[in-house]
Amino acid sequence: MFDNIRQQVDEVNRITIVQAENPDGDSLGSALALEEILSDIGKDVSLYCPVEIPKYMRYINGWDRVESDFDTTADLIIIVDTTAEVLLTKVLETPGIRHYLNSHPVIIIDHHSDDSDISFPHLLLSGNTVSTAEIIYELADNSGWAVNKTAAENLMIAIMSDSLGLTIKNVTPKTYQIVSKLAECGASNYDIELRRREFMKKPADILRYKGELLQRIDYYLDGKLAIIHIPWEEIEKYSDKYNPSVLVLDEMRLVEGVELGVAIKTYPDGKLTGKLRGNLPIAATVAGFFGGGGHDYAAGFRVYESIDKIISELLDATDKAMQDYHNDN
Repeated sequence: MFDNIRQQVDEVNRITIVQAENPDGDSLGSALALEEILSDIGKDVSLYCPVEIPKYMRYINGWDRVESDFDTTADLIIIVDTTAEVLLTKVLETPGIRHYLNSHPVIIIDHHSDDSDISFPHLLLSGNTVSTAEIIYELADNSGWAVNKTAAENLMIAIMSDSLGLTIKNVTPKTYQIVSKLAECGASNYDIELRRREFMKKPADILRYKGELLQRIDYYLDGKLAIIHIPWEEIEKYSDKYNPSVLVLDEMRLVEGVELGVAIKTYPDGKLTGKLRGNLPIAATVAGFFGGGGHDYAAGFRVYESIDKIISELLDATDKAMQDYHNDN
């Protein structure tokens, strides 16, 4: 498969790298690393995401090069970190883009699944890894493409993001080997963490708001499921300073007895998004019930439903996922 990918890349000049509608550290770090790697072999590379890069990720150098206009002059599209078409809805709803994707070569690089529900033709490069960045490193290594210091830093950011600092269950010996190689290329997790911590500092009003959110968490299924609902008014007021769901999701996971924490946001157009973080490896399973996806311990979904209906369905989906997990283990 690496040979097929390299051949497609060799045959084109201009490449657009696409992130889905739920950009995270892995997707952004992978996209920026690919930009560096492919630019170094002479390709003209642009970065695209249909939504604004979240504020909490802007410690990652180069985030501001991600554009919101799809480049229809590209010869090849590379989509990173998703095989779920629902997470490309904004892209596909843009006039002319679905036809463009049907008529141009598309590569998808993702670690979530070997299965894809993408309806347009594509070449899928996937693997059982903790992050998409690991696959990109292996692609570069196999293809003889150099990984410069900036690319190495972006790949390390991506791996650390999806592995929660190399602490989750599906981190493998190969993950550590790749991180070591990236350090040899000049990436410093110490420097990355210093920058991230500086960026994560919060204004005093955000800390007060975090306290309000913590008091509003609801617990279900005998305390195993924690849910916080964030209405549009609060998203509009606070998101420019800090992502409200990120403020509390980790704390929700750390409550005794909680197996899954979910932050639900509602928007004026009826859209509702869910961000899931788990102590059991069921996050992707639960998100999949709503057409979303992600990792075993971190996932997300997007629907157009009422908050009451989604909470009811979320209880059923989580209860079933927990029962299935415990029956299988």
